[in-house]
Amino acid sequence: MRLFHFSDDSGIAAFEPRPVRVPSARAPGREWLSGPLVWAIDADHDFMYLFPRDCPRILIWATPDTSQNERRHWLGDWRAAAYVERHWLERLEAGPIHRYELPAEDFEDLKDAGMWVARKRVMPIEYATMSRLDREFAPRKVDLRVVDTLVPLKGLWDTSLHVSGIRLRNAGDWE
Repeated sequence: MRLFHFSDDSGIAAFEPRPVRVPSARAPGREWLSGPLVWAIDADHDFMYLFPRDCPRILIWATPDTSQNERRHWLGDWRAAAYVERHWLERLEAGPIHRYELPAEDFEDLKDAGMWVARKRVMPIEYATMSRLDREFAPRKVDLRVVDTLVPLKGLWDTSLHVSGIRLRNAGDWE
């Protein structure tokens, strides 16, 4: 298995555990997820981070519980879809972001959307700079969908799809 960390910083020699910048509400017993950790994403879900750091986005994919109607309606023949606001497209096309590969043995699986965490310092094992991020989605069978606003997609959380919203506080008119 391959694990990655994406950053706008091209000079990370070691990843030190640190608390999240904006803590989320966590289930009882999982409050530690806001504490000092190193975060990574598995290769199957890396498309979630093929964006400039502060870019708001909504990502969807089918789960075993997703109805065939919703799968067809929202995904068609795609494995997943990524929604981004139009005014972020130029930054997405320009990039760059930096992908660090991290040693899987240092991480524990959160069993949540491909996220893994380490509680200790982690040294990257590989590094790559990625630009033209908009071209990275189709090879992963992810449909990049550009919309004027993410707001009409709020109802996705009421479907049987897996829905992840990242940096939504930066969306144009998100409440």
